[in-house]
Amino acid sequence: MKKTLFALLGLFVLACAPQTQQPLTDILQDSPNISGKEDYLESPFVAAGDRVYMVGHQDGSFPPLGWHIKGEMGGIWNHPIKLMDGVEAQLITEQGVLPLENASTFTNYPYANKHTYTFKNERLHIERVQFVPDGKQGIFVQYILKNNGEDNFEGEFNFVGHSNLRPTWLGERSNMIDSKDSGSFEESHWVVKDSINPWYTVFGSDQSPLTSETLSDSLKPNGASHSLTYAVTIPAKSVTTLNFSIAGSYHSQEEAVQTHLDILTNYASRAEEKKVRYEQLAQQSKLTIPDKQLQETFEWLKYNCDWLVRTVPEIGTGIGAGIADYPWWFGVDSEYALKGYMAVGQDDIVEQTIQLLDSVSMVVNGNGRILHEMSTNGVVFNEGNINETPQFASLIWEIYKWNGDKTFLEKYFTTIQKGLKWLLEANDADNNLFPDGFGMMEIHGLDSEMIDVASYTQRAFSDAALMALELDQGELAKEYREVSDELKEKINTEFWSETFGSYADFIGTDAQALRLIEDALVRADTLNKPWAVEELKATRQEILKNPSNKARPFVLYHNWVVNTPMEMGIADSTKAITALDNAKKFTNPFGVFVTGIDRDETAGEDEGSFQGSKVFSYTGAVMTLPTGVQAVAENNYGRPDQALDYLKRMSRSFSYALPGSIYEVSPDYGMMTQAWNIYAFAVPIVNQFFGIKPMAHQKTIILEPQMPSGWENASLENVKIGNNLISVWHSTSENGHQIKITQNQPDWKIRVVLPNDGYTVQEGKPQTETKNGKTVFTFTEPSVVIIKN
Repeated sequence: MKKTLFALLGLFVLACAPQTQQPLTDILQDSPNISGKEDYLESPFVAAGDRVYMVGHQDGSFPPLGWHIKGEMGGIWNHPIKLMDGVEAQLITEQGVLPLENASTFTNYPYANKHTYTFKNERLHIERVQFVPDGKQGIFVQYILKNNGEDNFEGEFNFVGHSNLRPTWLGERSNMIDSKDSGSFEESHWVVKDSINPWYTVFGSDQSPLTSETLSDSLKPNGASHSLTYAVTIPAKSVTTLNFSIAGSYHSQEEAVQTHLDILTNYASRAEEKKVRYEQLAQQSKLTIPDKQLQETFEWLKYNCDWLVRTVPEIGTGIGAGIADYPWWFGVDSEYALKGYMAVGQDDIVEQTIQLLDSVSMVVNGNGRILHEMSTNGVVFNEGNINETPQFASLIWEIYKWNGDKTFLEKYFTTIQKGLKWLLEANDADNNLFPDGFGMMEIHGLDSEMIDVASYTQRAFSDAALMALELDQGELAKEYREVSDELKEKINTEFWSETFGSYADFIGTDAQALRLIEDALVRADTLNKPWAVEELKATRQEILKNPSNKARPFVLYHNWVVNTPMEMGIADSTKAITALDNAKKFTNPFGVFVTGIDRDETAGEDEGSFQGSKVFSYTGAVMTLPTGVQAVAENNYGRPDQALDYLKRMSRSFSYALPGSIYEVSPDYGMMTQAWNIYAFAVPIVNQFFGIKPMAHQKTIILEPQMPSGWENASLENVKIGNNLISVWHSTSENGHQIKITQNQPDWKIRVVLPNDGYTVQEGKPQTETKNGKTVFTFTEPSVVIIKN
């Protein structure tokens, strides 16, 4: 009785609400958009939302996708459950069936997607457009049917939903047991339920169907397929629309139906709201530069950031690592990415993600160790790799400099103290300050004293010392500073290899190194990298010829993490330049190899698709994170042109496969969008090229620009720092170089640090001093202009 009453109420709501047939394309028409490539129509896209998202192919189909849950990572997800494997549609005419599959074009918008189907003989042009309303457990799908012919079109439209209510990854660990789905048709929509769980999906249109059927050819044993058929009339030279909503709930049918009805009734206003929100994202940290490819890349990366927001109210809100196989929450991915998110003004999700990681880590570990990976049902898969704990400490200090919120710092400093204690007391058996264990390189056996763990640990103690001072804990600050200083010295002496002109992958015993060499030889030989085989054999011979009973540094894999001492600014300048120049050998046109021995002599010219293995693997991969780290490192040592070269390499992957996005593995492998991509671009551009160094806790912004060649006319507007907004314009003309700076909090200090070579103030009344061979102008004004004739 309750279900019947609710269904009738839903019909009443739809009947009374003002029905709209507004095509979504009207709302989209002035939004940024990028068309896909024909060669990549059989590759993934995402219609993103914070509660629900859809993953399918750009041609409009929904094949099995993904490896984390094999074949299940596509479709429509409402974490921690899946709603559907996908949908199908077809037009039925007197002459036959016109299947809406194999779309001829795909167009991506920041907040929506469009698939286009053309039937030339029938003179029909059909568009499928979809978007996910903010905060809703559902997706809106609209078919826009255009009759370009001289005669009216009459036929039927058949829509099929392939429901597959099942748990997320690791569901079995939280007693989420999948069972058979079954559906019931209620007046205008299908309600599908998992037989033993309160999991529901509801789908239908705002129009009444002619027929509804349960289909016997369900794609999954526990799934269920149902169809709806509608009468369609399209006058000549006219357009009609069919609107569908697919909604879900893992609590109740009532919640799912309510969401379904809300989306059908309010889709136009929800789309307008999301459009406006995305326009605001674009205006934050708005970049204008001569390189329009890079400018567009940077703009869309801000949209990509929002695509990855994942909310499960019972657990929290945070950024997922990547779509489609990493939609849940990670420690280290967030620790890189959130620095970039903050630089583009997306501060709410930064603080929400930190809250989530901290709270769950303290429940699971309780000792300051930061988790590595957690599914959306709250099950922690990996309690934390060693590097994630020190990187969390540095993240907190970086975010504090942006938000200036002392309560925020106080809240997380206890976790940092516990984490640094755990780091050295539980993971440094020989008490040499180098923690043992896995860092970023998840290669079997690489779990001794890793260079990235050492580098991030040094930086963590340095940042923790500054945090302790900020919290009036002078003795603790001194203790942390002493550890930091000692680690810096030890990294520069004990990890450095003069032979290779590089920091070592790790410090370990001869026995560890020889085992790893055998594994590396198999890898290099399998990938047909003769230079790497020769080098590894020579290293093995050297170890056997000159054995040591003490742990020592080894360069075996040339993993990208050997560049973290430069990323963190730990390396002395001589070693840094040598290592940075050496690192260029391990690149291709898209960026830096994850593992250097995977490179060969053809890599420098290889601009084609990444040929990954049948079983998902990062072997042979070039990735955005290593490339971004290299850009940050180059800037740290005053080489912005080299840094820009790495950004240009990464931007070659932009829209290579998915329009508007950069893949995790360049140019077209792995996740179709990845959270840490924003770190790779925003930190070099905002913090380094434009030189914006926030000190919100002191109501001070330091600008020390180092602009790359060719950026004589460039601007960065609406950079959010605390409650302030700062904008910077660089312009060059025959009269010289001009820097204009504005802020909306005139009581804040702006400190501009420039080379001591002729800059003067045209507008503003600064204090001027010379420091370390540079001119420093300090202003407390809403607008300043500095020129160099």
